[in-house]
Amino acid sequence: MIDRVLVQTPRVPGDEWGTQVQVFEEIFLVFLVLGTLVGVVVVSYTLYNAYKYRERGEIEDEDRIDRPALGELPTGEGGGRKLFVSFAISAIIVIGLIVWTYGALIYVEAGPTEQGTDENLDVTVTGFQFGWEFEYPNGYTENNELRVPADRVVTLTVTSDDVWHNFGIPDLRVKADAIPGQTTETWFIAEEPGTYEAWCFELCGIGHSDMAADVIVMEPAEFEQWYEDPEAYEQSEENGEGANQEDSESDETAALEPRH
Repeated sequence: MIDRVLVQTPRVPGDEWGTQVQVFEEIFLVFLVLGTLVGVVVVSYTLYNAYKYRERGEIEDEDRIDRPALGELPTGEGGGRKLFVSFAISAIIVIGLIVWTYGALIYVEAGPTEQGTDENLDVTVTGFQFGWEFEYPNGYTENNELRVPADRVVTLTVTSDDVWHNFGIPDLRVKADAIPGQTTETWFIAEEPGTYEAWCFELCGIGHSDMAADVIVMEPAEFEQWYEDPEAYEQSEENGEGANQEDSESDETAALEPRH
């Protein structure tokens, strides 16, 4: 499983996020932190001034109060420096936030630095009632089993052969619509090898709840070995499991035999 901790130091666009979801989490975190800081400063300053200029009942003659006339700007010390500094700081924060958010959204569209290079693994995902077909760049297709390498950008082009589906891998934070006649692109980077589950998240018929697939994240070298000849690799896996099972059965039989 890939564990995510929401509260962490925001990254600049160009650093690698694992999925698009994580990019939006970072944007939410930045807005939350800055909004909280601004709110605390504004409320604190308001309360400070409310306390400082509270009514003390010391002035009995209202004529002695020097109030500005209508349309007259208040005068005071500083010559407007406080206003200028507060405006400058606010402008810097807002402009910086806009630039950072725009860069993050561009990253969502383009993906990590490897996007558009041979380092990507591009897989076409086609939904059908009731399963998933995965087609690799070498032309190999597999139903209900997706194999990808760890620590590598995987780009999914998702579509459907019949009705609306939605392809999602909850543990890897991946989700994309599968719409007939259209394609939806998404990407992710799986950090930990293991087996995950992909499901359909769009009610698509009577077999919707059984529309699942295994997502096997492999070590890069192991994936390359599988990718060169998937059938031979899977056959060797089956032979290896069969041999291990026979060895286990023989060990159990030997353990049950009486000793002389």
